[in-house]
Amino acid sequence: MKTKLIITCEHGGNEIPPAYKKLFKAHGKLLNAHHGLDIGALELAKYLKNGLVDYHKFSTTSRLLVDLNRSLHHKKLFSSITKKLSEPEKQKVLNQHYYPYRDSVESFIQKAIKKNFVIHLSIHSFTPKLKGEIRNNDIGFLYDPKRKLEKTFSQRWKNALLVLEPTLKIRFNYPYRGDSDALVSYLRKRFSKERYLALELEINQKLFFGSKTELAQFKSSIKNSLKKALNHFNST
Repeated sequence: MKTKLIITCEHGGNEIPPAYKKLFKAHGKLLNAHHGLDIGALELAKYLKNGLVDYHKFSTTSRLLVDLNRSLHHKKLFSSITKKLSEPEKQKVLNQHYYPYRDSVESFIQKAIKKNFVIHLSIHSFTPKLKGEIRNNDIGFLYDPKRKLEKTFSQRWKNALLVLEPTLKIRFNYPYRGDSDALVSYLRKRFSKERYLALELEINQKLFFGSKTELAQFKSSIKNSLKKALNHFNST
């Protein structure tokens, strides 16, 4: 069975559509911080997609408008800024931004799994320090512990990456749980483990603030180690 690789980036930017700019007029600082976007995630996602993926979907609209990585029932689907919108206005945001993104990803997978195995990588980044706590890792591979293939793939990718970057601190299901609410968690409920494997790749944002040479080397190592993990997966 052929493997299809897809990459998504739900928090790639901090853009606000013109219709809502007035709402965010006093929140420029928030938009430009980790609250508004996953710093560096879009850059890495774009780099990984070249010559490697079968499908990609990236968002550059700020999560402070609506969080594409949250389920409809989640309390943080709308931010403290957009929670004040009326219900019809919220529905309009969902119709224009939330559903088109998520439906596009789900539709591709639905078609692809008929004849292929799908590996889905959702690219994110995290702030080095949150609420006074230092996040004690460089990279997090988030997977569902109940899905053995996800754990195996994460381990192989980690091993391949450490050969290239032995000083990196890599942890599993940290700084977030791999089975918490997310786009991939929703999709795991829609597609069986026999046809669908999903990981969230979390990168410490401090890694995006090194020199250009260091960043280029880091991105290259991520991509080359991913290739090795994919080759190993496809050969077994």
